Amino acid sequence: MRILIVEDNADILANLYAYLEPRGFVLDCAANGYAGLALAAQNEYDAVVLDISLPGIDGLDLCRKLRGELRSAAPVLMLTARDTLEDKVAGFDSGADDYLVKPFSLVEVEARLKALVRRARGTNLGGSLLKLGDLSFDPTTFEAARGGMSITLTKTGYRLLSCLMQEAPKIVSREKLEHEVWGDDRPESDALRTHIHALRQALDKPFPFAMLRTVQGVGYRLVVSDE
Repeated sequence: MRILIVEDNADILANLYAYLEPRGFVLDCAANGYAGLALAAQNEYDAVVLDISLPGIDGLDLCRKLRGELRSAAPVLMLTARDTLEDKVAGFDSGADDYLVKPFSLVEVEARLKALVRRARGTNLGGSLLKLGDLSFDPTTFEAARGGMSITLTKTGYRLLSCLMQEAPKIVSREKLEHEVWGDDRPESDALRTHIHALRQALDKPFPFAMLRTVQGVGYRLVVSDE
């Protein structure tokens, strides 16, 4: 498993190397955002471990560039001292797949990396082009668009979108969406809410009405008109 670590704290980097390398991980590292972006452009990685507070460009901008400029689908685990809900939402909005607050357990870092890579490798959305109103999604190419405007999501976002589109206009329960994304390894925190927020920002913010609706206490659904 090849991992890119973008972290400017030498002690944290040394601890990650000392723990992960003996367990079979192949690691590349960068101490600033520009170097991390260059390595990501040159190489294929199974996952990226990313700090937010970086010299050059910060982790949020770097993650956006990974998803936008490089079109990278490698899962991103953010390791950061920023622990508010707003910080976490910003991390997921930028394209991160998981978020772990410092100080962290190295055992948990390894477990989360393995889970991210396992889900990424096991992703098989399958099927042909999905269409709902002016929204389309091709599960084979991970290309989504609404009204002719391209939509870029994380792997988790694409899973949620696929599930919601296949079930539309029916309500999809929180439990079903959580199982679709995490299987039996569901997180203890309310991670689904932050991923739904990121999906809503990408799917609805530029448009005159919201397709993604919350059904309070039940789940979520997609609609094709402003009900």
